[in-house]
Amino acid sequence: MAVAITFSSATLWAFKEFVMPKAANANTYASKDAHPNEKVTAAVDLYNTAPKNDIFITDYKEEGILPVLLVISNDGDQPIELKNMQARLVTALHAKLEALEVNDVYRRVAHIKENANPRPLGPITLPGGDKNKKAQQQYQEIMRAHFSAQAVEPHATRSGFLFFDVQNVKQPVAGAHIYLTGLRDSSGNELLYFEIPVISSNAAAPRGQ
Repeated sequence: MAVAITFSSATLWAFKEFVMPKAANANTYASKDAHPNEKVTAAVDLYNTAPKNDIFITDYKEEGILPVLLVISNDGDQPIELKNMQARLVTALHAKLEALEVNDVYRRVAHIKENANPRPLGPITLPGGDKNKKAQQQYQEIMRAHFSAQAVEPHATRSGFLFFDVQNVKQPVAGAHIYLTGLRDSSGNELLYFEIPVISSNAAAPRGQ
């Protein structure tokens, strides 16, 4: 006799774990801006539609957040500093959106009001049993996914996610560009800004994948 097994949403959450996608060299992506003289390329890859967004335990699209994988490859012989890097999404309708900080993303997905204090994040001590566990998983996912590299070593690639608040933003993807500023070479000189065209999610996968 077959036994039917049903899982609650909380149980399904317990089985799922975020795994950072392995990034290829930025030159292999469709959405990119290469600086041949500096031997640095920056690329982006949207993770806002299935099946790519299935890597997350959180439905960021439902929360009005656009996850974008940022990939930076340094094919030169000197490190590139990213400590002061800033990322901005500029839509075709000229809306300018700064990349969100970790706590801003967490407040949105955990539905914490701006004037509320969620208590120290990590470990999270929100009340409510399974709800508390879900909140901790969400925070850990954001921390693991968020682009946090401070530098790109010679002949290396660094990657991580940028998160943009696109709630109530008209046409946030089509015709948009992502601008990166504040990258510096080993002498402290700022690199020319990167202007990366945003291309639809299914077109931005690395070649050979």
